[in-house]
Amino acid sequence: MQLTDPKKRMHTITLVVGKAFHTAKGAIEHDALIGRPEGIIVTSTQGVAYLAQRPLLADFVLSMPRGATIVYPKDAALIVGLADLYPGARVIEAGVGSGALTCSLLRAVGDHGRVSSYERREDFADVARGNVATFFGSEHPAWDLTVGDLVPTLRARRAEGIDVEADRVILDMLAPWDCIDVSAEVLVPGGVFVAYVATTTQLSRVVEGLRLDGRFTEPQAQESLVRTWHLEGLAVRPDHRMIGHTGFLVMSRRLADGTVLPPRRTRPAKGAYGEDYELPS
Repeated sequence: MQLTDPKKRMHTITLVVGKAFHTAKGAIEHDALIGRPEGIIVTSTQGVAYLAQRPLLADFVLSMPRGATIVYPKDAALIVGLADLYPGARVIEAGVGSGALTCSLLRAVGDHGRVSSYERREDFADVARGNVATFFGSEHPAWDLTVGDLVPTLRARRAEGIDVEADRVILDMLAPWDCIDVSAEVLVPGGVFVAYVATTTQLSRVVEGLRLDGRFTEPQAQESLVRTWHLEGLAVRPDHRMIGHTGFLVMSRRLADGTVLPPRRTRPAKGAYGEDYELPS
């Protein structure tokens, strides 16, 4: 349950029979909320009114415990759209972090899809497990989480005859270019590859890695900037603060085996690849 006070501060709690939520503005009994509809006003013992609603996924993500930095809701929504996720899709995710993006992926693929997540750090994996279970109320039937490196784990499973074929690969890690080869191995033709990176140097390396691999379409890159607005009578203007750069998204699609893209018609600017680079004829 999400409780919002008159100053728009939000508190996310899990309702338990017989317990109470305590703040500097008084306490609210959980029993006063259990079984009642959303969108009601409850009053603390000091007379402060709170709006009670179930938290949206975006609200939950911003308030949940964190092990690693989260993928913000604006980027998670864009990833779901760029990857063209759909109910029943088979998704490989690497770099689980705190599980924020995982929640969005699981919602998109539904109970009959599959999200296979890989995380190198056990402590991050533990935080992600807790957050996913808290948001969905229990373990999600479409999710499996593996602690370990993506590349050797996938290749070991393929060698054992385990099905690791995927419709989508989504990477949120320091060096996604190291996983391009194995991504091409597991993606079906037409499958979508998405990488989320923080810096321009990472962006450049993953784009050039996709081009050199030869099994992907020409990469596309973008970022999203969100600016909220102040709304008060005639004082309607942009807020002084905005959610600016959080990361870059790179998207590409798996070509059919044996397909060779025609040369790019747009030539790079002189010096874009260094002094020793020669343009192809």
